[in-house]
This record gives sequence, C-alpha cells and structure tokens, in this order.
Amino acid sequence: MKNLIFYLFFLVTPIFSQDILPLRERAILIDQIQKDRIENLLPKLMEEQGIDMWLMITREYNEDPVVKTLLPPTWLNARRRTILVFSKNKSGLQPVAITRYNFGKNILSIWNKEKQPDQWKALSDFIVSRNPKKIGVNISDYIGIADGLAKTDYDELIKVLPPKFQKRIVSAETLAVRWIETRTTLEMKLFSQLVEITHNIIKEAFSTKVITPGVTSTEDVVWWMREKVLKLGLKTWFHPTVDIQRSGNSDLYGFDGKSKFDIIMPGDLVHCDFGITYLTLNTDCQELAYVLNPEEKDAPYFLKEALKQGNAVQDALTRNFKKGRTGNQTLIKAIKESKSDGLRPQIYTHPLGLYGHSAGTTFGMWDAQEGVPGSGDHPLYEDTVYAIELNARVYVEKWQKDIRVMLEEAGYFGPNGFRYVNGRQKELILIGKKSSFLE
Repeated sequence: MKNLIFYLFFLVTPIFSQDILPLRERAILIDQIQKDRIENLLPKLMEEQGIDMWLMITREYNEDPVVKTLLPPTWLNARRRTILVFSKNKSGLQPVAITRYNFGKNILSIWNKEKQPDQWKALSDFIVSRNPKKIGVNISDYIGIADGLAKTDYDELIKVLPPKFQKRIVSAETLAVRWIETRTTLEMKLFSQLVEITHNIIKEAFSTKVITPGVTSTEDVVWWMREKVLKLGLKTWFHPTVDIQRSGNSDLYGFDGKSKFDIIMPGDLVHCDFGITYLTLNTDCQELAYVLNPEEKDAPYFLKEALKQGNAVQDALTRNFKKGRTGNQTLIKAIKESKSDGLRPQIYTHPLGLYGHSAGTTFGMWDAQEGVPGSGDHPLYEDTVYAIELNARVYVEKWQKDIRVMLEEAGYFGPNGFRYVNGRQKELILIGKKSSFLE
C-alpha cells in the first residue's frame, strides 16, 4: 500500500530534478508497467492480429529489439540464449521463458535443464503441447525493430520443429509494431512528465544561466545538456544538436552537419534537437530561442511570424490524423494543404515511445517527401505517440535569406483525436529576457 500511495502521488505531481525517481523505485515502477502491458495489452494485440503464439529467441549482446522492451529492469541484457513464448488460449495468455533463469518477475521459466538438457527440444515440446495455429516470429522486410530473429536461431528453430508446425510460422511484423507503438493509460501519465522534464532542460539551456552571448558556443550548450541529463540520473537516446541561423550568414542550416560550432551572438535564432530516456519511454523535442539585443525586450516581429508558419504546418499535419489512414496518405494531404496555404513545408514525423525512432507509421523523411515505402504504409492506430517533426521554410526579408523553422513535439493520437502530450512551442524562448520586476 505504501508503494501504491507513493506512485499515485508521483503520477500527479509536477516533476523535475527533485522528483526523478531513484533507480530502485524506477525498477518497481517499470515492473508494474511491463506487467500491465503483458497482462492487459498483449492479449488484445494478439487477438487483433490473429496470432495465438508469439515466439522470441535472442542471445546475450545480440538482443531482439522487441525483447529489449521486455527486459526486466534488473537485467541490462538478455542472458545466454533467451527464449520467450506468449501462448494465447481460451483460458488467457500464458507468458513463459524457456531459459536457465526466470525472466524477471513477470515471465517465469518452465525449462528444467536437469530433466531436458536440450533447450531447443524443450521449446519444441512446449510448442507441440500448445498446438498453436499461427506461430509469430520477428522477421520483417521493412521494419528493423520487428526483424530481430537472427538467422542462426531461425535455422535451429526450423530444425527442431515437426514439419506441420514449421508450416505454421508467420511473420509477427505487425504484432511487433503494434506492441511497440501502443501506449497504455499508465504510460501516458508518465509521458507527459517526461516531456515536461525535456522542456525544462531546454528552457534552462536557452537562458543566460548557460549562454553568455559572444562567448558561449553551440557545442558548449550541447555538452551542458549532456551533463545536465547525467546529473539528473537520466539518459539521452541521441547526441543533442544546437545550431544557429542569423542575418548575414549565407548558409541555410539543413541536415548536412554544418553550423554546429558557432559562437552564439545577440540577434541569433537558436535551435536545438534534444531527447531523453526515462521509465522505458523516450522524448524527442526541437525548440527555438531568440537572443535579445541589449535594447530589445522581445523577438523581432518577422521571427514571431515565421514561428506561426511552423505551427501552421504542424496543424496541417495533425488535423489529417485519422484512424486507419496511412502515414503516406496523411503526408501527401498535409503537404498539399500546406502549400495551398502558401507555406513551404518539409515533414518527417516518426513514431515515439519505447524507442526514439520507434515503430509505427512514418509521415515522410526529410529526403522522402513523397512517402516512405513499408513503414509509411502502416495505418494510424489509436493510443500512439509521434514526434511531430517538421519545418517550414520562410523567407526573411530583413535578413535577405530563407530560414527554416524547425519544430518537434510529442503528440498523442487517441479515441478523442490528436493532442500534444505536454503542449507545443508557440512563442520563441527569449535568451536575455529581464525579469518583469526590472522592467
């Protein structure tokens, strides 16, 4: 009861550094998240996909990406050869491990090595005893996260199974994607707080506490972010970037790795791309800040208007979210509507959750604005989260050049439609803004 009260308090309390759970408490909560997903989510997904047995085989340091989402919080890797079997029948879902050890608290081992020394034979015997109609394994042509079964393990599986069961093996690609993309009620309570932590770190990074105009470089801010995350006991799932657009700079920052080592100056438009990993979930956020000149109290009107164009591209994308519509279909509609409104969009939105670049439908890539074969053909489902990542190219007459308004925010699509997980940026962060009592 004490732990339950603690977690209920945690889920409704604003969170930043002082409220981030210690590792032991995280492990307890992660166990609860995984237990909820296995018991309540997985049976529905297996029923939805018509698969009555889901088989995962992986090895230490060569983990299937789906198995990694199931690793107990006290396991950093799989152990030896790890075999997990989720078997669905009339009495419900039976999760078992055919391993030397219990797979944490939620999946217990049924293999007695002393009675049956051959792990593969033990697996075959269990499959035969359950007599499944479809045996899903993680193989996929398009989705890397769903293609975790190594050829060696596949060959051994085929070798040991009776012929009639070999014929029942099917790709579990869509089941794997649905498992990874679907968020539970508990996870969504946590997700909002993860995004809040991310926003708070960016807000602090884009302040005079970190940035001294004329002195601080973009790389200084990048490494401050890395150190901040480390001090909070968190992780980043990718190395952050910070870059600048400014008047008189002929380079238009794109995706070429340029403009990363500039000294930040007054009058700069500063952009970051940053995400964290916490409690099995990931965030991915891009925000913009303006460095005030000494005489300024606000960002220039033309930059505020440019941000509105970025928001308009976001709206064109998210208002087209519809259950069953593919990412490719949504992308084409959003680009067409944006252009008809006079915008110059580029959309490259991706699933977000158990991985940063996660499984689910894809809404374009920066170099694939006509659609993405495979992942872009996956339909949009409810209870999913996406990094709404895109940019609007805007001509700034005062600077005599184009800029890109690059934005990224976590958004949730559910039974009531689309919403941002923890809001989105609609005003530029101001670096050097004076406190109100000084004005």
